[in-house]
Amino acid sequence: MSSEQPAIRVSGVSKLYSLYDSPRDRLKQFVYPPIRSAIGLKPVAYCRDFWALRDVSFEVAQGEAVGIVGRNGSGKSTLLQIITGTLAPTAGTVSVNGRVAGLLELGAGFNPEFSGRENVFLAGALLGLSRQEVEDKFDDIAAFADIGEHLEQPVKTYSSGMLVRLAFSVYVQIKPDVLIIDEALAVGDALFQKRCFSKIASLRDQGVTLLFVSHDQESVRTLTSRALLLRQGRTVVFGPSPQVIFEYRRQLHEEEALAFAAAMNSHKPSAINAAEETDAQAAVVTDTKEVPGGGGDDRERAVASSPESSALQFGTYDVEVRKVEIFGSDGETKPVFYPGDRQEIRITLVANTRISNLNVGIRIRNKEGVKIYSWGTMNQDQHLRASKPHEPLFWKREFKAGEEFTVTIFHKCPLGPNLYEVQAIVTWEGDLQYTQQRVLHWIDEAAFFTMAMKRLDYFFGGVVDLQATAECIQ
Repeated sequence: MSSEQPAIRVSGVSKLYSLYDSPRDRLKQFVYPPIRSAIGLKPVAYCRDFWALRDVSFEVAQGEAVGIVGRNGSGKSTLLQIITGTLAPTAGTVSVNGRVAGLLELGAGFNPEFSGRENVFLAGALLGLSRQEVEDKFDDIAAFADIGEHLEQPVKTYSSGMLVRLAFSVYVQIKPDVLIIDEALAVGDALFQKRCFSKIASLRDQGVTLLFVSHDQESVRTLTSRALLLRQGRTVVFGPSPQVIFEYRRQLHEEEALAFAAAMNSHKPSAINAAEETDAQAAVVTDTKEVPGGGGDDRERAVASSPESSALQFGTYDVEVRKVEIFGSDGETKPVFYPGDRQEIRITLVANTRISNLNVGIRIRNKEGVKIYSWGTMNQDQHLRASKPHEPLFWKREFKAGEEFTVTIFHKCPLGPNLYEVQAIVTWEGDLQYTQQRVLHWIDEAAFFTMAMKRLDYFFGGVVDLQATAECIQ
């Protein structure tokens, strides 16, 4: 952290809500406990305590971009409201240095009876700008919002997309010291979202402090340097964004696996038809040595070495990724490639149980953390099913417990110069549409390779080679 005063300091913040079963209980809680205390009786509570936040602490340096992630109900929005001052904490303190602009809710701070133009001046005044300062920026605000003649209409007639356009335009054009953004941008169309993220990145590069909440993990990874993961109102981890996003992904996997197992255990065998029972066996490994994807005599787990503990992998380990290697066209391992080179990514796996319905895939990310490409055996199966329905599918292949196998993915490398990371993933898929998925083994940083450029032979700019050609027509 810098020696200068942080832009945001959150110290031991907690928020308590009282939950009532009925309005009558709310009235009882207001009246009866003081009376019972006055006459020497023990007070009786007519409500339940719900802690939306518990002892959350972190700091954001000036000019730093920090993401906040977590499932719905984890306390993200509550925390942002406390930081912006629209909600008071039950315990703890928050200090924010500089002018704060917070895009938390659609239309927050707008008067629905005022026109868009009038609300621009209202929002500017609330943010501490003079009328002349807003006048100077008004054309830029209107141009970015791009809502045309609707700017002169009452905002109560606006769609949710128009509201967020106007609100975001006001907040980014005034260039606040601290910009706080919740999930409100999710309602915008794809083109506007692209413009918003580009503007956010520009403000971040200009030294604006950013606090960003989103369920889009790649956006958090790309826009922020550090992130905070919340779970049930508590801090799980606060650190570099790639590590936090991975931990969030691991958390989601664990919760989904528990929920799926509970759902399967709640069904009585007589209530499950044959197809559902097959899916249930393929999705859940039970304590009675039942194993996914099969029947017959070979239904017990193979004896296999347990995977090494690592912060870079997670899964049920019903199938393990043992090794990931990268080869060139000559069949030799190769660390450096040039655009157009043929690349072979070889993934060695072992089935720790009898199983089918597998998808083995890769993700390729550059050193900035941007996902460049993802592909797996099921992508190929989908294409085969559509174009060659009689061809055998990898997804239907059954593997025995203890069986080792290798999946090799071939492609040409059209990528620009950079360092690239390969993630290896094997999942169980209940269908060929990615709607029923369980992660069996996921490894970040499974392998690396470098793309270089022979600048005198062939050159292009950007992250990928589109292999463009040009011609002159006279």
